[in-house]
Amino acid sequence: MRLHVRGVGLPDETEIQLWIVDGRISTEPIAGADTVFDGGWIVPGLVDAHCHVGLGHHGEIPLDEAIAQAETERDVGALLLRDCGSPTDTRSLDDRDDMPRIIRAGRHLARPKRYAAGFSRELEDEWQLPDAVAEEARRGDGWIKLVGDWIDRGAGDLAPLWSDDVLAAAIEAAHAHGAGSPRTSSARTRCPA
Repeated sequence: MRLHVRGVGLPDETEIQLWIVDGRISTEPIAGADTVFDGGWIVPGLVDAHCHVGLGHHGEIPLDEAIAQAETERDVGALLLRDCGSPTDTRSLDDRDDMPRIIRAGRHLARPKRYAAGFSRELEDEWQLPDAVAEEARRGDGWIKLVGDWIDRGAGDLAPLWSDDVLAAAIEAAHAHGAGSPRTSSARTRCPA
């Protein structure tokens, strides 16, 4: 499919023409392209910098529901999504030209009952964290989502989930498996790392 659009580009407010072939945009004319838009405003795709494609009200959702979430994002103009952690594996969407591009963190990592139910991968022993970080680094796109603190009714309202030694080992594992900056921690108190 070869498409052609003509309109006023933002932010410069100059008339532009674009051609689209196989999901690629070009400023060079393409023979045989159908003009599908002529007049009006042309804006670049938007970025949703914090979303959770594949996360429902109670945690993991079926892939078809995750696809519907991504389609909603696309339909409102978001063509790049920064998925900040999801229990649903959405990597299969990467092969689809009709979906926004997703940069993902993998699944939230937390201790049992120390984050919203169904949202995180719960680790019984805190020393499981470095291996879990390595797995999520391979599943994600270069960053990890750690829950740094959460309500612990036995220790106080908010308390760290990980000891300093475990957190340092987890960060080392993240770097060893290609995850670098940015790394994200959901924390409301000071995180020792």
